[in-house]
Amino acid sequence: MLFVHETHRVIGAHEDAFEQAFRCGWLPTLAETDHARLLYYLRHAHGTGRAYNVVTITAVTDAGAWGELVRRIESGDLTTWVRHVDSLRHDVTAKVLIPVDWSPLQEVNLDRVPTDGAEHRTTLFLEDTAWPFEGKVEAYLDAARDNYLPALKAGGRPLLHLEAVFRPAWGTGARRREVVLWQQVMDVKRLVALFGAEVPPEHRGPGTWMHDALAVRDDWESRLLRTAPWSPLY
Repeated sequence: MLFVHETHRVIGAHEDAFEQAFRCGWLPTLAETDHARLLYYLRHAHGTGRAYNVVTITAVTDAGAWGELVRRIESGDLTTWVRHVDSLRHDVTAKVLIPVDWSPLQEVNLDRVPTDGAEHRTTLFLEDTAWPFEGKVEAYLDAARDNYLPALKAGGRPLLHLEAVFRPAWGTGARRREVVLWQQVMDVKRLVALFGAEVPPEHRGPGTWMHDALAVRDDWESRLLRTAPWSPLY
């Protein structure tokens, strides 16, 4: 299964129209086939990143399904829709992601993904994108599996729940040395508390993720994203 991850720089005055284009266009159109579904529609939480940024994640069953979707966008029934969407945004960057072999998420049952645009509670996700040192991608993934994942599960109520770990698919334009950690925020109050304080020394010493991960990467970015009330997954 492939996951098409897009970051849209939306024109501020067209923010609502852009969202409607996905809710009333992309979402139901993909639902007409068995091979693709919109999974997430998310906005940057206010004050945590560039204004009017929207992230969408679309799942397709395989490369053939992805190729068919490309054809429909470039010269088929989705051409008019994408031209309309282009008029509502400054630009868009995209990458095709695949789960690593130990990612909690491997496949999505597309038949069970909601397609009616019904509203629900919103959820925060923390998207960590890391760029390991040259030649250290596998070492980073091993460290995340053996150190970071257990650390998230230790103790009482977790701050984050690791839902998926992705890498860019070969040949799709993203940097090879990239890993995306897709995490649901489970304790918003604790997350807010982190914004006003440094990480305690006991969480930065040898044997902790914050310390040991520096051997394999020191370049990473976090984005706090909030699902739209109608986002199929949340």
